[in-house]
Amino acid sequence: MKIMIVRHGDPDYARDTLTPKGWREAALLADYLENIPVTDYYCSPLGRARDTASLTLQRVGRTARICDWMQEFFHPVTDPDTGKPRIPWDFMPGYWTEQPAFYDKDGWYRHPVMQTGDVEAAYKTVCQALDELLASYGYIRDRGLYRTQAGNEDTVVIFCHMGIKLVMLSHLLGIAPTQLWHGFFAAPTSITTLVTEERVQGEAAFRCIRLGSVTHLEMGGEPFSRAGLFTEVYREGAE
Repeated sequence: MKIMIVRHGDPDYARDTLTPKGWREAALLADYLENIPVTDYYCSPLGRARDTASLTLQRVGRTARICDWMQEFFHPVTDPDTGKPRIPWDFMPGYWTEQPAFYDKDGWYRHPVMQTGDVEAAYKTVCQALDELLASYGYIRDRGLYRTQAGNEDTVVIFCHMGIKLVMLSHLLGIAPTQLWHGFFAAPTSITTLVTEERVQGEAAFRCIRLGSVTHLEMGGEPFSRAGLFTEVYREGAE
């Protein structure tokens, strides 16, 4: 089985849609995806994801199943320094790297800061929903792997957001999302691809073979968007 997780195009967050650049990215994405045999399409209910998906779906004459749990993982916690709400995937390196729990795939959400919001419940809801989706394709979660009576070569495409994409990878690969959120970047319309690895009959694990690919943008001469990526060199007043 193959899972292709696509981040939405360059966002106009205020209107929950795409910028002109985002629409160009979505068109190049459609050029790429229309040549791939896809079993099913899924999409976040948010406008920027649905708009990104729309060009591909129009091109192939298909529809996507809208899943509420695929929307962005926006579950604020209380910032320990300011006392103000803060999204759990945007801590400064000087803070998050000093929290041993943030490296614990089974205990990261028990950290006192994470307990100031509904992060634990929200994470478990996403994991359960993802497992239910995979079960519909014959892959049943059993602790750290999946059981299957007969593997398949289905391909599913999910149009969503960077934060929730990394939550899904966290569950499938057994890595704390706090590490993925702070250590990886997936550009708008980038494609992250996972495949099952079935080396023992009836047992399957997922392996990421490509994270944040922007091949379609490179082929179309469109530079990738840095939306969600912070400054590489410190400059006063910049993030």
